[in-house]
Order: sequence, then C-alpha cells, then structure tokens
Amino acid sequence: MSGQGEIVHIGGYTAQSGGRGSGIVAAHRDPTTGALTPLGTVAVTASPSFLARHPTHPVLYAVNELTDGEVSAWRVGSEGRLDPLGSRSTGGAEPCHLAVLPDGGHLVAANYGSGSVAVFPLDAQGVPGERTDLVVHEGHGPDPERQDGAHAHMVSPGAGRAPLLAVDLGTDSVYRYDLDDASGRLVPRGPRIRTAPGTGPRHLARHPDGRRCYLVGELDASVTAYELTHDGALHQRGRVEASERSGHVQPSEVAVAPDGRFLYVANRGAGTLAVFTLAGELPELVAEVDTGGEWPRHFALIGEHVYVADERADMVRVFRRDIETGVPEAVGEPVVVPSPTCVLP
Repeated sequence: MSGQGEIVHIGGYTAQSGGRGSGIVAAHRDPTTGALTPLGTVAVTASPSFLARHPTHPVLYAVNELTDGEVSAWRVGSEGRLDPLGSRSTGGAEPCHLAVLPDGGHLVAANYGSGSVAVFPLDAQGVPGERTDLVVHEGHGPDPERQDGAHAHMVSPGAGRAPLLAVDLGTDSVYRYDLDDASGRLVPRGPRIRTAPGTGPRHLARHPDGRRCYLVGELDASVTAYELTHDGALHQRGRVEASERSGHVQPSEVAVAPDGRFLYVANRGAGTLAVFTLAGELPELVAEVDTGGEWPRHFALIGEHVYVADERADMVRVFRRDIETGVPEAVGEPVVVPSPTCVLP
C-alpha cells in the first residue's frame, strides 16, 4: 500500500517476443477515481506476459514467455519495488499463464508452445523450488494453423477439493487434475472434458458459488457455460456468442464480478468488453462497450473499476463499473504502457 493509494503491477511483451516493453511496470491506483499513475519499470525481465501473487507472502510471480520458458519470482517492496528471488525453467516453450494454489504451497504454469503444465513447490517464503512435475498434453484440433498440437493456455486452481483445471486451446479440452502435495505431482481426475471441435478454449472464469464456470473459445468466439459438480465433473449448460459485433472476434480474458451477477469478456479484433448478466440459465448479453483499442488482451476488475490492457495500442484504459447494471464507462485518459498483456491488482 502507499499513501497515494494501491499498487498494481502490469506485465507485457518485450523485444524478445516482438513487444515494446522492458519488463514489469508498477503504478499507483487511486481507489476513489480509479486513476493509474505509472511508476516506471520495477523489474527488467523478458516478456513477463502473465503475473500472479502469493496469497499470504509479498511475492509476485511472472511467466517469461520465451522459447525456453521460465517462471520468475520477486519480493514486493514499498512503492511496488521488486527484488528478485530467482527463476526456474518451465520445461516447455512459451509459458503464457500461471497461478498459485490457494494454500500457497505450489505454483503451476501453462506452457502454450509445447502444450504442458509445470508444477513448482514454494518454500515457507514463497520462493519456487525445482520443478516437481511436467504433464504433457497430446492431440490436436481441426484448425491446422492454431491446433496443430497441444497448446495449454491457462491453469485454474480450485478451492477445497475442487480440481485444478488446465485449459488447452490446441486439443479443444479442459483437463482436470488433483495435486499430490507430498510428491508435487498432478494426478488426472477422470478423462478430459472435450469442447466442440474448433472452439480453441483459452481462459475460464469460476463463479463465486463454486458450481458454475464459463469458458471462452478463442477460435469460435464463444462463451460456454458449465456446471462443476462436487466430484469435479464438468457438465455443459449451453453456449452463447462472445460478441454481437461483425468481423474478426477473438476473445481473450473472462471474469465474473465478485458479487456473481455479471460476466465480462474482452474481445480482440472487435475491441470490446462484453457484459453478460448471470441471472438466467445461460449468460445473457446486456452491453458491449468499446475499449478504445483493437486488441484488449487482458483486464482486471478492481473495486468498482475495470482496467483493460490493450497490447497493440500500448495502453491501459480505466473504466468505472456501474455496480447495479454491470456496465462499465471509460474515465480519464488512457495510461501509456508499452505492449501490456496483464494487469495484476
């Protein structure tokens, strides 16, 4: 925390991945106005495309989305300063997502390029140890360019006995795993959940009720609703379009509002943030808001504000979200950040 407000960190692409950033950027956030004041680059590191925090320690993690992928860790200091704690190989190519399990004991990462999921133990200070597992997915989908092989795109840990869900764009699948704490290895919980061919599942969002979850298809511009049962099975409830806009639509991030009433989906190409009410059996579109750029790669819901990172427009756009209607409205001027891909509260 700072006297001027909260600190957020922003990841992005550097020159190693064709981006314009230099590493992880810190910014002050004013909780009242939502305004972001950049503090500059606080960690020079290669293509930190996705970030995560430890649940109890002041430690921040990033994937380094490179051909020889890595995860890196830093201790968070005052004013968002980052002091390096070390890096570990992910054992795969182009890691694009990572998450810390709720108990803070392990870190998991998704290797997009090689379609695998890596596991790292975290010590008492949250520092990653040597990798304990690397599960490689196999298969392909009908799209010869995007689904020539497995492409793990997200890892979503569950609370309690809920499974870890690994979303794979290349195999049109969601894999379910339990983590054996003693060995640090992933144990499959039943067969994988297959989506419709050509969906290209990218990210999913879990509902606060622990039962519902929503999966976005990057390749078919869809949102599929699922019911997650007590035994870890996923039952499809139905599918809706991610956008009503014409032309190329490529969904990226998806999130459920903390009160569970609304679902948000960022649509690249269309340059929109779609808002769905979750009052019925399936998500129902209530608004689709222009983000001011073409390529909203990621967004974060923080309080009553939404922060949209547009990778190609080199900006983070701030929106105020109407809590009753769920609809966001842009406030202030865009914040200049080179090639941003992730906003971390």
